[in-house]
Amino acid sequence: MYIYLDDCKKHLNIDQDFQDDDMYLASLIQVASAIVEKDIDTKLSDLEDEDGDIPSPLKQAMLLLIGNFYANRESVAYANMVKVPNSYEYIIDLYKNYRGRNLKKDKWLWCKLQHNKKVNPENDAENNDENDDEG
Repeated sequence: MYIYLDDCKKHLNIDQDFQDDDMYLASLIQVASAIVEKDIDTKLSDLEDEDGDIPSPLKQAMLLLIGNFYANRESVAYANMVKVPNSYEYIIDLYKNYRGRNLKKDKWLWCKLQHNKKVNPENDAENNDENDDEG
């Protein structure tokens, strides 16, 4: 575990003596770890240093997810939400593993790697045919 319950409570400004949500917070820590690992396409254990810690930006990304999930327990919001710039996506992009992914199938990633150059799928029939062959 890379995020401990005490650290999570500090991040969320929850009194350490308040224990009603401890099980829920523990599950959010596991969920955030799994999401970050999936988003960067790398096992977190592969990023551990000699002390067993992962880079602090990844811990912060997990805390951002935990804070969001804790504050917004449903998928519907009744207030206007504004995305905070340079938050989760920015941190995750620093650690994302692009090796081994099929760029021809992943148009979004291909565009991102080509400095946001737009790919028109209709004009890219040759690549689409190749993708169909790859299965």
